[in-house]
Amino acid sequence: MNWKTLEFDQLSARELYVILRARSAVFVVEQSHVCLDADGHDENALHVFAVEDMARPMPILAYARVQPGDAEDPEITIDKVLTSPLRRGDGTAELLVERVLEAIAQRWPGHAVRVSAPLGLRGFYEQFGFRKTVGPFLEHGVPFIGLTRQVRASQPRFGSRHRARTAVVDTFELL
Repeated sequence: MNWKTLEFDQLSARELYVILRARSAVFVVEQSHVCLDADGHDENALHVFAVEDMARPMPILAYARVQPGDAEDPEITIDKVLTSPLRRGDGTAELLVERVLEAIAQRWPGHAVRVSAPLGLRGFYEQFGFRKTVGPFLEHGVPFIGLTRQVRASQPRFGSRHRARTAVVDTFELL
């Protein structure tokens, strides 16, 4: 897996195409979200994604778009979060969120971060310090909630949860 964190102007035409294709495959085809995906917010966003073999038709394994806040609304927004169906349940989604949070901490230190997610993913985001702030509400006919992660000096390093899970693996079973 090759992880990339790029501004819009840094994306190659091929990278932009496969990102839009992956977003369409997950949100429009799989989840039936009939909406304009190219919504005018990509140009000012940070794009965090994992790819494998760019020659393949669907090389995106995980993706998230990060939108900066502004003077009126300083919270950073994470949206368009997806993992390839082939990588669900294998830890790729956790790695994606860790990468996104690290990129946010580097570019926009001290800013709160928000995400809207299907109600069933509340626990997933809570493991990264997000807490429910809005909802539930319907988005594309599905119950969603808004979650926010406040920045506190006492928060653990982002990657610590993933490494802790790996450390408890029974190596006997690997032999």
